Amino acid sequence: MNIKISKTAAQEDIEKFFKEIEDKTPKEVKKIKRLAANKKILLKEKRKLFCKKCLAPYKKSKIRIKGGKRIVECENCGFISRFKLKRL
Repeated sequence: MNIKISKTAAQEDIEKFFKEIEDKTPKEVKKIKRLAANKKILLKEKRKLFCKKCLAPYKKSKIRIKGGKRIVECENCGFISRFKLKRL
């Protein structure tokens, strides 16, 4: 049973999901990523809120800043993500 949803409604669902991401499971993150991909909605800065490998939301992850990059180590799987820092 497929339920059709508009792009604006999907966008609102994604925004609401990422406001309270701390108590979500990797399965829910996978669903919301699939919704965004199907509706061609870019996650942009929101993709930095969860692990790329295991899809677990970052809660108490180890964060370091080194060489103009933000280095985040996932507390769940140990995967290290590196993100460029914006210049002011």
